[in-house]
Amino acid sequence: MTPLITVDRLTKDYRLTQRREGVLGGLVDLVRPRKRVLRAVDAVSFTIAAGEMVGYIGANGAGKSTTIKMLTGILTPTAGEVRVGGLIPYRQRQSYTRHVGVVFGQRTQLWWDLAVVESLRLLQKIYEVPEADYRQRLDFFNELLGLQEFLHQPVRKLSLGQRMRCDLAAALLHAPRLLFLDEPTIGLDVVAKENVRAFLREARDQLNVTVILTTHDLRDIEQLCRRVIIIDHGKVLYDGLLADLRRGPGHRLRLCVDLAEPVPGQQLAALTADLPVNWDGDGTRPEVPTHRHCATFSRAETNAAVILARVLAAHRVRDMALNEPAIEDVVRRIYRDGLILPVKETAVE
Repeated sequence: MTPLITVDRLTKDYRLTQRREGVLGGLVDLVRPRKRVLRAVDAVSFTIAAGEMVGYIGANGAGKSTTIKMLTGILTPTAGEVRVGGLIPYRQRQSYTRHVGVVFGQRTQLWWDLAVVESLRLLQKIYEVPEADYRQRLDFFNELLGLQEFLHQPVRKLSLGQRMRCDLAAALLHAPRLLFLDEPTIGLDVVAKENVRAFLREARDQLNVTVILTTHDLRDIEQLCRRVIIIDHGKVLYDGLLADLRRGPGHRLRLCVDLAEPVPGQQLAALTADLPVNWDGDGTRPEVPTHRHCATFSRAETNAAVILARVLAAHRVRDMALNEPAIEDVVRRIYRDGLILPVKETAVE
């Protein structure tokens, strides 16, 4: 299957002027300015299939915003190539913009003093959306986003959550093939965030829109994306399934068991003495009996079934829970420890 997006060794350099201090330094800069090259994106490559929802994440200054600007056609690459649906964004900008939608969490594409419905009508004219299609899509947005109650209010009077719902409708009004989301849930409360996430899942399934999501709220990634691309210092560190990221080296799981009778933690440690497992109780010392015990281990070294079998052979278990590491912890560990994960092709169903 031909990918919708092909990025091949995409590179972006900025030429920066280094200013000298003082008045004399300023005069020297006029004659002999000092230049240096900052490489914001360094030979980034990936492909994205139609209908995928991909998380593109990284720390501030990692290069993700520069990549997105090249994908949207705002910036021209220094080297490399990007194609979206056969179009080169920065060369065929007018044709290309008819196939993409963009939502920035801190900015709006709606007119501040106009009613929401008037902004949507203007966008209908700009993108030449037929009336029947406009009505059908507006009904779809009303059903999922509940726009009807504030369609006739000026944008400036909307809450942040209401405005974000309207921005999503505006970005999808012309039925784009590709949607860029930059911090779509920033500043929203828990209910508003879930409303936005539910709509995006529905839009992906019903509209078959391809989504690239950049966010610092990794719960958005967990709930919306199967695949994630991590970038740091302009280079791709990881490109693969979110589930595989949690199975990477150094990432540990936690198996907690509730026993029918209290036993000291040191007994469970003795049962698994030959396994690479660390046990702890509910805050008590290893020699103090307690009902609840938790084992921390790496999936690369052993598995939960082996540990649980040892416990069941000696004790009655009332309940158990296996906790995956939080995605925040996984990404934090990658940056903290300089853990470089393999970049691999991702199978798309």
